[in-house]
Amino acid sequence: MHAMPVMLPLAMPLPDAASAAVGIVRELRGAGHAAVLAGGCVRDLLLGQAPHDYDVATDAPPERLCELFPRARQVGVQFGVVLVKRRGRWIEVATFRSDGPYVDGRRPVSITLSDAEHDARRRDFTVNGMFLDPLAGTVIDYVGGLADVRAGLIRAIGDPAARFSEDYLRLVRAARFAARLGFTIEPQTAAAVRAQAPQLALVAAERVREELERMLALPSRARAWDLLGDLGLRPFLWPGARWSDTQARRVRTLLARLPAEAPFELALAVLLADAEPGEVERVARALTLSNAQRATVAWLVKHQADLDDPQAPTLAQFKRLMAQAAFPLLADWARARHADLPDGAARSAALAARVAAIPPERVHPPPLVTGDDLIARRVAPGPLYARVLEALYTAQLDEQLQTREAALAALEQRLAAERGPE
Repeated sequence: MHAMPVMLPLAMPLPDAASAAVGIVRELRGAGHAAVLAGGCVRDLLLGQAPHDYDVATDAPPERLCELFPRARQVGVQFGVVLVKRRGRWIEVATFRSDGPYVDGRRPVSITLSDAEHDARRRDFTVNGMFLDPLAGTVIDYVGGLADVRAGLIRAIGDPAARFSEDYLRLVRAARFAARLGFTIEPQTAAAVRAQAPQLALVAAERVREELERMLALPSRARAWDLLGDLGLRPFLWPGARWSDTQARRVRTLLARLPAEAPFELALAVLLADAEPGEVERVARALTLSNAQRATVAWLVKHQADLDDPQAPTLAQFKRLMAQAAFPLLADWARARHADLPDGAARSAALAARVAAIPPERVHPPPLVTGDDLIARRVAPGPLYARVLEALYTAQLDEQLQTREAALAALEQRLAAERGPE
């Protein structure tokens, strides 16, 4: 027996970004199939937000999709999912399905092609379980998503414990959606998250990292941190994750002060601020960060206090900081740290003034003295070679040496001092 869905006209026209997905819906309808927009895009449209992407759900089975769209990418055809390219966008097109049992906490062992109602009921949260007929402009809701959008609730579809046991990553997704949307997690859903929080440790590290990337790269990152704590998820974000109450409050304060556009790497560095260098590396590897991400996070943690007093570094030290690609992130972190101090505003102003006073071409200029100059003076690569080059380049960055002639003279003096009397 099928339940009648709640139907509601969409109050606004679809944005131009939806046109590629709507075009696929038209093609499927023209071929005799049911087709709708599905999932998060419907939720975002109801909230007046711009969806990140648009997904299509249809009764066309996978083999039929491949016939209709022969150039489709079969990324998950065993689960009825293909990608279709339209207007330069890859659109996910999925067949309505019901899921069999889950045994690995991620994927069903089998699927059954089904209809829109059963497809809605297999999804995670009610606000993600709605459909939109873009041709009629009508929202189709089998799971109570419309009411929960109005009430600002994140609610699991059906039995929360069952939904989470199907895919334990949903434990973190509950926090992410609640934080991003400014919603409250419905009490039974929240209780199920707390009860199953340790199961998050069973989820593949890269999947947890992807959720953290989405969560911590948003202006709502401080609210997300609160929810991760309230739901008991923090200890299971990676092996050995732990913060004292004082540290957790400090993390929350700093996350709230970061610029809205601050990236994941800076937010993660704030989480790891009290970790030793080896621990930072271990966590970065546990979360399967890219080499570039690992280097950025490690550098930020190492240098987090270097700009607390913007006048303390020498000119050479300051330029070396500025030469790093992550320097703007370090400056953002410094401004967040300054806010704790009575003269914090003055420190932030001094930081901005010092950065502005150094022209870009002086941050990392070509060295006035090179290794060739040392080799020409019979200094082979080794400790003396490295020591002399470092000292002369530091003097150049400090603007004590401003011409090649002066630098070569300094080189001769340095070599004479290093070698001592003949």
